[in-house]
Amino acid sequence: MKIYIDADACPVKDIVIEEALKRKLEVVIVTSIAHFSTVIQPPGVETIYVDTGAESADYRLVQLIKAQDILITQDYGLASLGLGKKCLVLHHAGFQYSDENIDQLLQSRYLSAMVRKSGKRTKGPKPFTDEDRAKFRSLLIDTLE
Repeated sequence: MKIYIDADACPVKDIVIEEALKRKLEVVIVTSIAHFSTVIQPPGVETIYVDTGAESADYRLVQLIKAQDILITQDYGLASLGLGKKCLVLHHAGFQYSDENIDQLLQSRYLSAMVRKSGKRTKGPKPFTDEDRAKFRSLLIDTLE
Protein backbone atom coordinates (compact mmCIF):
# COMPACT_ATOMS: atom_id res chain seq x y z
CA MET A 1 0.00 0.00 0.00
CA LYS A 2 1.16 3.51 -0.87
CA ILE A 3 -0.36 6.87 -0.11
CA TYR A 4 -0.79 9.21 -3.08
CA ILE A 5 -1.43 12.93 -2.64
CA ASP A 6 -3.07 15.15 -5.26
CA ALA A 7 -0.88 17.92 -3.95
CA ASP A 8 -1.45 21.16 -5.86
CA ALA A 9 -3.85 22.56 -3.29
CA CYS A 10 -3.54 20.01 -0.49
CA PRO A 11 -3.26 21.58 2.97
CA VAL A 12 -2.55 18.28 4.78
CA LYS A 13 0.63 17.03 3.09
CA ASP A 14 2.56 17.41 6.33
CA ILE A 15 0.03 15.32 8.28
CA VAL A 16 0.06 12.58 5.64
CA ILE A 17 3.85 12.42 5.59
CA GLU A 18 4.12 12.42 9.38
CA GLU A 19 1.56 9.65 9.91
CA ALA A 20 2.82 7.55 6.97
CA LEU A 21 6.44 7.66 8.07
CA LYS A 22 5.47 6.55 11.58
CA ARG A 23 4.09 3.41 9.93
CA LYS A 24 6.87 3.04 7.34
CA LEU A 25 4.46 3.61 4.45
CA GLU A 26 5.56 5.22 1.19
CA VAL A 27 4.08 8.56 0.14
CA VAL A 28 3.94 9.81 -3.44
CA ILE A 29 3.23 13.50 -3.94
CA VAL A 30 1.99 14.41 -7.42
CA THR A 31 2.03 18.11 -8.18
CA SER A 32 2.34 20.60 -11.02
CA ILE A 33 5.81 21.81 -11.99
CA ALA A 34 4.41 25.27 -11.17
CA HIS A 35 4.72 24.20 -7.51
CA PHE A 36 8.35 23.11 -7.83
CA SER A 37 10.21 23.07 -4.54
CA THR A 38 13.82 22.50 -3.59
CA VAL A 39 12.75 21.12 -0.20
CA ILE A 40 14.26 17.68 0.23
CA GLN A 41 11.64 15.18 1.35
CA PRO A 42 12.49 12.49 3.90
CA PRO A 43 13.23 8.93 2.74
CA GLY A 44 9.99 7.20 1.79
CA VAL A 45 8.48 10.33 0.23
CA GLU A 46 8.67 10.79 -3.54
CA THR A 47 7.60 13.89 -5.45
CA ILE A 48 6.46 13.57 -9.05
CA TYR A 49 6.14 16.76 -11.04
CA VAL A 50 3.74 16.98 -13.98
CA ASP A 51 2.94 19.61 -16.62
CA THR A 52 0.83 22.60 -15.67
CA GLY A 53 -2.19 21.37 -17.67
CA ALA A 54 -5.54 21.39 -15.88
CA GLU A 55 -5.79 17.62 -15.39
CA SER A 56 -2.12 16.57 -15.61
CA ALA A 57 -1.81 15.54 -11.96
CA ASP A 58 -5.10 13.63 -12.13
CA TYR A 59 -4.03 11.68 -15.22
CA ARG A 60 -0.70 10.76 -13.63
CA LEU A 61 -2.36 9.69 -10.39
CA VAL A 62 -4.81 7.45 -12.24
CA GLN A 63 -1.83 5.77 -13.93
CA LEU A 64 -0.09 5.19 -10.59
CA ILE A 65 -2.78 4.15 -8.11
CA LYS A 66 -3.66 0.53 -7.48
CA ALA A 67 -6.26 -1.31 -5.41
CA GLN A 68 -5.83 -0.76 -1.66
CA ASP A 69 -3.69 2.37 -2.10
CA ILE A 70 -4.82 5.52 -0.34
CA LEU A 71 -5.53 8.62 -2.42
CA ILE A 72 -5.84 12.07 -0.87
CA THR A 73 -7.73 14.53 -3.11
CA GLN A 74 -10.35 17.23 -3.06
CA ASP A 75 -11.25 16.55 -6.71
CA TYR A 76 -14.53 14.63 -6.91
CA GLY A 77 -13.82 13.38 -10.43
CA LEU A 78 -10.43 11.98 -9.42
CA ALA A 79 -12.01 10.53 -6.28
CA SER A 80 -14.53 8.70 -8.45
CA LEU A 81 -11.75 7.22 -10.58
CA GLY A 82 -9.86 6.20 -7.44
CA LEU A 83 -12.92 4.42 -6.09
CA GLY A 84 -13.25 2.64 -9.43
CA LYS A 85 -9.72 1.34 -8.97
CA LYS A 86 -10.63 0.10 -5.44
CA CYS A 87 -8.54 2.71 -3.61
CA LEU A 88 -9.40 4.24 -0.27
CA VAL A 89 -10.03 7.91 -1.09
CA LEU A 90 -9.93 10.67 1.52
CA HIS A 91 -10.76 14.38 1.34
CA HIS A 92 -8.58 16.77 3.32
CA ALA A 93 -11.67 18.11 5.11
CA GLY A 94 -11.87 14.80 6.96
CA PHE A 95 -14.34 12.60 5.10
CA GLN A 96 -13.95 9.45 3.07
CA TYR A 97 -15.34 9.16 -0.42
CA SER A 98 -17.47 6.08 -0.97
CA ASP A 99 -19.67 4.45 -3.56
CA GLU A 100 -22.57 5.77 -1.47
CA ASN A 101 -21.60 9.47 -1.52
CA ILE A 102 -19.69 10.00 -4.77
CA ASP A 103 -22.74 10.32 -7.06
CA GLN A 104 -24.24 13.07 -4.90
CA LEU A 105 -20.89 14.90 -4.76
CA LEU A 106 -20.46 14.71 -8.53
CA GLN A 107 -24.05 15.90 -9.05
CA SER A 108 -23.42 18.86 -6.75
CA ARG A 109 -20.25 19.73 -8.67
CA TYR A 110 -22.14 19.54 -11.98
CA LEU A 111 -24.99 21.75 -10.77
CA SER A 112 -22.54 24.36 -9.46
CA ALA A 113 -20.76 24.37 -12.84
CA MET A 114 -24.09 24.93 -14.61
CA VAL A 115 -24.90 27.86 -12.32
CA ARG A 116 -21.49 29.42 -13.05
CA LYS A 117 -21.88 28.77 -16.78
CA SER A 118 -25.16 30.71 -16.72
CA GLY A 119 -23.27 33.72 -15.36
CA LYS A 120 -24.20 33.42 -11.71
CA ARG A 121 -21.79 33.02 -8.82
CA THR A 122 -21.46 30.16 -6.38
CA LYS A 123 -19.84 30.05 -2.98
CA GLY A 124 -16.26 28.86 -2.87
CA PRO A 125 -14.92 26.39 -0.34
CA LYS A 126 -14.98 27.31 3.32
CA PRO A 127 -11.65 28.33 4.86
CA PHE A 128 -9.61 25.35 6.07
CA THR A 129 -9.55 25.31 9.88
CA ASP A 130 -7.56 23.66 12.67
CA GLU A 131 -10.70 21.62 13.35
CA ASP A 132 -10.59 20.36 9.75
CA ARG A 133 -6.90 19.42 10.20
CA ALA A 134 -7.70 17.48 13.37
CA LYS A 135 -10.65 15.74 11.72
CA PHE A 136 -8.47 14.73 8.76
CA ARG A 137 -5.68 13.44 11.02
CA SER A 138 -8.18 11.32 12.94
CA LEU A 139 -9.65 9.90 9.72
CA LEU A 140 -6.19 9.14 8.33
CA ILE A 141 -5.07 7.40 11.51
CA ASP A 142 -8.27 5.33 11.60
CA THR A 143 -7.79 4.44 7.93
CA LEU A 144 -4.16 3.42 8.44
CA GLU A 145 -4.96 1.30 11.47
